Amino acid sequence: MDPDTGQPFSSRNLIACLREGARRFGWADRDPTPGVRRDGRWLVGTGVAGSSYPARSRAAAAAATAAPDGTFEVRINATDIGTGARTALWQVAADALGVPVDRVVIRVGDSDLPPAGVAGGSMGTASWSWAVIRAGEALRERIRGAPGGAVPAEGLTVEVSTADEVRAQPARPRYAYGAHFVQVRVDADTGEIRVGRMLGVFAAGRVVNPTTARSQLIGGMTMGLSMALHEEGLLDERYGDWVNHDLAMYHVSVCADVERIEAYWLPEEDPELNPAGVKGIGEIGIVGSAAAVANAVYHATGVRVRDLPVRLDKLLDRPPTR
Repeated sequence: MDPDTGQPFSSRNLIACLREGARRFGWADRDPTPGVRRDGRWLVGTGVAGSSYPARSRAAAAAATAAPDGTFEVRINATDIGTGARTALWQVAADALGVPVDRVVIRVGDSDLPPAGVAGGSMGTASWSWAVIRAGEALRERIRGAPGGAVPAEGLTVEVSTADEVRAQPARPRYAYGAHFVQVRVDADTGEIRVGRMLGVFAAGRVVNPTTARSQLIGGMTMGLSMALHEEGLLDERYGDWVNHDLAMYHVSVCADVERIEAYWLPEEDPELNPAGVKGIGEIGIVGSAAAVANAVYHATGVRVRDLPVRLDKLLDRPPTR
């Protein structure tokens, strides 16, 4: 039960993520005592953190057109910011229309198209696919009702909105879950931190496109690593301006910081989400990854750092915490 609402979760596979991650990572062989593992000058540690993020949807509209030659065009003002949303919606549209993907054209990213929300809050695919599915279903129904079940020469077009359906959805605690496992090395003399391995296991409903999903989860985990070790806004309190306001001074993770990173997910079906059964994966890869890095640093050094980023001076200026 959700402690805030007293309602049962629509699905809750956090424990399954932790167990699968522990199996893949080799957690059972871990010595929990901090500050005891060493490889030459490097202190070695491992850490874990769980994560959750709300699975939400917002109202959207989509249009679908059938042409006499058996092709289809689906239109929605969704936004693909490099996460593969266009590809995922193309697949969802073909599935909803019941035709091969090579007969479907998807159009997104134009304010003249039926309105839909921006990409953010892990609501993009969950919201857009809902509208695309309903448009596909409505168009198939129109085709079945046409004389002889044939598309006329001028084509057939439908446009639908999910506003009423989203508004009527019963309130329930709906979440995506994840488990992050990290191994780090910390230089005993300088405090330099190297992340040798990151592994995440997630429960995020239906995964529409495994290739783009894995890339997005890995990207989120890299952002969490960057949050843990690099990113920090420094304010000049005399003038009220940021000192590090460009990428020359605001440090972010680069390829050298990511030695080995793995993302997996569990097969999960949740009928109380949306027609596509997706939860969204934009944030769940980030949430928890920084905490796992900080826990691994503590396991390696015995020094507990509770304010990010974990800088060298924070490790060298503090006594070990037992």
